[in-house]
Amino acid sequence: MRNIELKTRLRDPAAARAVAEAVATKRLGVQHQVDTYFHCPHGRLKLRQIDGLSAQLVWYARPDREGPKRSDYRLVPVANPETLKAALAAALGVRGVVEKRREIFLVDNVRIHLDEVAGLGHFLEFEAVLAADMPDADGHAQLERLMRQFDIRPADLLGGSYGEMV
Repeated sequence: MRNIELKTRLRDPAAARAVAEAVATKRLGVQHQVDTYFHCPHGRLKLRQIDGLSAQLVWYARPDREGPKRSDYRLVPVANPETLKAALAAALGVRGVVEKRREIFLVDNVRIHLDEVAGLGHFLEFEAVLAADMPDADGHAQLERLMRQFDIRPADLLGGSYGEMV
């Protein structure tokens, strides 16, 4: 699985929410998420726990550069997240824990995340989830269009993950 994604600081969360509501084809609601990042020799590995939903183990690899970039990832449903977390912590060590409130909107195949991250502030993420036959260039074009709609400035773009920021 792959997507084209970007992360940016949010200067004005209310303005970003208004744009998201105006451009969205669907609103998926609000989630409380806790991501536990583990040390990993290649890419990033995290256990995502979402209140009221099943947990997932998420592995992903992407370059740490600002702006739209490709991310290759794998999702594994987890039935016993606390047991898995303990095993991964013992085997690999915990790199960090990120707690956030995430409001999710869709624009066709692009997920818009309005994130409030504990201890870090407000952020905006775009993830263009690509079908197997969809070229990366299409996802880049979608994100470039959204960057203009949300008035994202180059200085606001971030290259890493929340896991490195905590």
